[in-house]
Amino acid sequence: MANFFDLDGPSFGPKSGGKPRRLVLLLHGLGADGNDLIGLAPYFAEALPDCAFVSPHAPFPCDMAPYGRQWFSLQDRSPETVLAGVQAAAPILDAYISAQRDRLGLADRDLALLGFSQGTMMSLYVALRRPQAIAGIVGYSGALVAPHLLAGEVKSKPPVLLVHGDADQIVPFQAMGAAARALQGAGVAVDTLARPGLPHSIDEEGIAAGIEFLSRCLTAA
Repeated sequence: MANFFDLDGPSFGPKSGGKPRRLVLLLHGLGADGNDLIGLAPYFAEALPDCAFVSPHAPFPCDMAPYGRQWFSLQDRSPETVLAGVQAAAPILDAYISAQRDRLGLADRDLALLGFSQGTMMSLYVALRRPQAIAGIVGYSGALVAPHLLAGEVKSKPPVLLVHGDADQIVPFQAMGAAARALQGAGVAVDTLARPGLPHSIDEEGIAAGIEFLSRCLTAA
């Protein structure tokens, strides 16, 4: 089994050049790696100059492409198999989050997660089951895995922003509404942003919304 020592990837900041006072972890989707999302960091750093950004490569080689990484396999997309994959990867990500927090001498309230697609699925699953609430979660083009389990397993309730394009050909747009309903049912504050005509991607409006959301969450800590 992999552990947090196996996770590495690019980092950025703080833009201020000083000691990090905040931390954002960027979690990529299936078949990508940490380089896929670290390019967002300079935009977020304009609003969060004292924030460090880390974008780890997922622990497993992608089994659907000759390159890239994955948090879990999606060759079998049955709910039971997806849940088992998420549950296997969850301790790896959870340990990595704690290790990065401790490395910088921060508290859980000083860090946030930003995920895309499979990275959103991992962010929602892991963060809501950590004993201490992080500052917030931004999830692009993702879904909530095993929504029926959340109410009974939730341990902390950081605020969530979900952004999804209504032309997403990979993860159905309807996944955003389903996730929001389950999160609200578990007592988690959630905002949603639908992006007309956007496929499985992140656009400028989604980035701007994410910057505003994380700025609010992290500076409120």
